[in-house]
Amino acid sequence: MNSINSISQQILSKLPLYRLKDLIKAVRACKTAAEERAVIQKESANIRTAFKEEHSDTRHANVSKLLYIHMLGYPAHFGQMECLKLVASPKFADKRLGYLGIMLLIDEKTEVLTLVTNSLKNDLNHNNMYVVGLALCTLGNISSSEMARDLCSEVEKLLGSSNTYIRKKAALCALRIIRRVPELSENFLSRAKTLLNDRSHGVLVTGVTLVTEMCRQHPEYIEIFRKGVPLLVRHLKNLTSAGFSPEHDVTGVTDPFLQVKLLRLLRMLAKNDQEASDAMNDILAQVATNTESTKNVGNAILYETVLTIMDIQSEAGLRVLAVNILGKFLSNRDNNIRYVALETLNKTVGIESQAVQRHRNIILDCLRDGDISIRRRALELSFALINESNVRVLTRELLAFLEVADTEFKQSMTTKLSLAAERFAPNNRWHIDTMLRMLKLAGNHVREEVLSGFIRLVVQTTQLHQYTVQKLYAGLKQDISQEAFVLAGVWVIGEFGDVLVNGGNFEEDNKPMEVSDNAVIDLLESILIGPYANQLTREYVLTALMKLSSRLHDAQAQQKIKALLQEHTASMEVEIQQRAVEYTHLFSFDNIRAAVLEPMPVPEGRSIIETNDNGPTSPAPGKSSKAGPSDQDLLLDLMGVGTASGGDEQESNATSLAPESPAAPHSTPQQSQPAQNMDLLADLFGGSSAPPSTQQQQLPTSPPPSSNTNVLMDLLGGSDTASAPAPSTPPAQSVNSLDSLASLGQAFSPVSPSSPAQRSLGAGSPSLMGSPATAAATAMAGSAQQQPGYQAYSKNGLDINLVPSRDRNNPAIINIQVLFANSGAQGVISSLQFQAAVPRSQKLQMAPASSNVVQPGTTEKQQMRINNPQQSAVKLRLRIAYVLASGDKVEDLAEYGPFPEGAF
Repeated sequence: MNSINSISQQILSKLPLYRLKDLIKAVRACKTAAEERAVIQKESANIRTAFKEEHSDTRHANVSKLLYIHMLGYPAHFGQMECLKLVASPKFADKRLGYLGIMLLIDEKTEVLTLVTNSLKNDLNHNNMYVVGLALCTLGNISSSEMARDLCSEVEKLLGSSNTYIRKKAALCALRIIRRVPELSENFLSRAKTLLNDRSHGVLVTGVTLVTEMCRQHPEYIEIFRKGVPLLVRHLKNLTSAGFSPEHDVTGVTDPFLQVKLLRLLRMLAKNDQEASDAMNDILAQVATNTESTKNVGNAILYETVLTIMDIQSEAGLRVLAVNILGKFLSNRDNNIRYVALETLNKTVGIESQAVQRHRNIILDCLRDGDISIRRRALELSFALINESNVRVLTRELLAFLEVADTEFKQSMTTKLSLAAERFAPNNRWHIDTMLRMLKLAGNHVREEVLSGFIRLVVQTTQLHQYTVQKLYAGLKQDISQEAFVLAGVWVIGEFGDVLVNGGNFEEDNKPMEVSDNAVIDLLESILIGPYANQLTREYVLTALMKLSSRLHDAQAQQKIKALLQEHTASMEVEIQQRAVEYTHLFSFDNIRAAVLEPMPVPEGRSIIETNDNGPTSPAPGKSSKAGPSDQDLLLDLMGVGTASGGDEQESNATSLAPESPAAPHSTPQQSQPAQNMDLLADLFGGSSAPPSTQQQQLPTSPPPSSNTNVLMDLLGGSDTASAPAPSTPPAQSVNSLDSLASLGQAFSPVSPSSPAQRSLGAGSPSLMGSPATAAATAMAGSAQQQPGYQAYSKNGLDINLVPSRDRNNPAIINIQVLFANSGAQGVISSLQFQAAVPRSQKLQMAPASSNVVQPGTTEKQQMRINNPQQSAVKLRLRIAYVLASGDKVEDLAEYGPFPEGAF
């Protein structure tokens, strides 16, 4: 074996060794990667052999070839020790190559690095400044935490050197050290101050860089270096007023690198400090005015100047000057400069909005730029510029861009356009026209909240019902390809079909439009069988047809509606089939059909909530979402069913739009409806009294309900058990466990205190209103009351009283103070959670409780606000959860309402 090794070594030693130039030529002459690998492997083997034989005379040449091999991407780690040997050589050429090899072949994780520390320490104290420079450069590139701590004192000493070259290198090395070990910054604090007063441009650049990094890592140092602001301002003034200097000139600008560094440090030192800001206002104006903007070097200085002006507490005129500079950048042909200008204007538009408005036309021109990044930034800036005075002009331009915009822009554009129109609309008609045009142009890219907001706007604007429904009818006659436009049109026509027909014929684009009962039904039928219809569209159309059955009175139209519904009773889509069957069955009960299909009440206003384009967004109508609510959930939300719980104030109004289901009719009757209809609809909403076994006290039996109730409950699959009406002063009801909630035939979906918005009720969830029988409750007798107000719950020593009062400023608002009293029967009551729900026509807000722990003999409080615009009876469904001193957890349900006459 030894003989074989010796023979191989003899053969390898006879192979010719390339010089570096010859190796480069040989590699370049290779025509394939295989040839190159063969040359490299052969030369690497020769270099290894030379290293083993300790050929000191060829070490320099071999290491240089090895570094070339490393640059080509081939392994060269076996030369690390040879680099250390070169560093130990007294020759400068060997040291230079050795340090270069160390920087290339060794990183801070390599164990060999510990051997370099001693060589670096020796060379940092060398009498040759270039050797010291090599050591500082190497330390600044590969310094580890341990090496930084070991050599920190040497670098600090070199910062005070009389040699300019060494001071500059030492400052850069100190920068690496404090980045690696931030706590070593204090060692360089005094030296850094002296660097700022250096006359050499090179030392000053490195010194400013070092100070900037120290201030970034340790904000407390800003106060220390803030005293040097006049010195920095003087340096910057000298640079701007200096004549031509060939040593520092770059395309006619004196040392732009130092100017940029000074501006960045000044920005950091003067932030939130009026005195420092005043000291640099003049020089910033001088730089912004005198710097040449035709060259990229000048543009870099101007950009840093703008950032500095906007960050410090500068004068108003100076900020306008900065915005004008950015406006000039927008006219530059360089895409990078235009992008930087738009990005900066987006950040400054909130500070100097009027100044940015002057450049509105050129910003709008950027919407047609070929670079998608510029279009995106220009679009963001355009929306930020919208206000009351320019909303018409900018919205018109943005709608024109929406027609040709990239698909990825359209959803965010529709959302932002909706927000802008809602916030700055001069009148409701303009608002509706803008939304209609947006839906026509990008109806397939509209979020669900935008569509819901448009429907809410239409319903609230009663004086424009005829105008809106005619516009939607004419638009659907022309185009049914945009899904959100179709959904909005179908919903509005179904809700206000009688207004459309009674309005007669009208003109659209100078063309007469004939509107009759049959024409409306034909339009909905064309949508139903059209090429763009999907399941959601069919659901809307079927629901609209059912609504129109109670709004249109033409016999032929009625028959056509029934025929269309009958056709879909055998649909392959389960939801469509169920709706068609239930709607068809509802025709058998004409005595209640009109009440079930009454127009919806006017919803309260609500702003569209915009989300981050990159974050999760609600799916557009018709787009499925696994985590999204069902159609029934969305319907219940739109109808105003709300629950609330203790915690942050929350609102229970609607957030979504969906077609109605027979299981959840789309409207509660108005106060003018007969009491019989009220009872029918209360039962239809799912209200039923709890069985006697679940109540604290047996309620008296009432007369049997009307037969219509039983018929309707059979139709919808509900129980025909009669609900017991409440006596005039029944006690508050409670349920021993949440498990018995199912027996009540009702679903309760409270919002947790941490939830940012109301959650929808589950599909098919009955109303929280309940029937009149179960909802009635009054206060305890006067002598029995230990707390003010009206008792809603009393169990396990916990008494809950409600103290109502009407708001002085708004009679529709009822303030209720909830009092939690502990009689001490069960000891301390902890983990108290109190939640409440109100009927659909009301909205509830709750503030956090004063404490969730009720000590014996004490009382805790919580505030509720109920918005009751219809002045209907206030009925509450309560959920109470708490832990007794024994550790037993209690969860109860209770109902209270209405309050006695004159209670508030």
